[in-house]
Amino acid sequence: MRAVLIILGIILLAGGIWATLGHGSYQTTDTLVQIGSAKVTATHDKAIPQWAGIAGIVVGAVLALGGFLKKG
Repeated sequence: MRAVLIILGIILLAGGIWATLGHGSYQTTDTLVQIGSAKVTATHDKAIPQWAGIAGIVVGAVLALGGFLKKG
């Protein structure tokens, strides 16, 4: 159980740092115009919010520390 907490914590910590530094993004597709079965769409890249990266850092650190400090 300790190893799972440590590994999961390190993964979340690394992902949080990656997202906070601005490297994370996702795509959204919007329908601009639709006439019958024809439609015009646009795809946009959006950055992962900084608060999500900070949350990943905090949760990852807590899990990793909990795994290191857990006895047994």
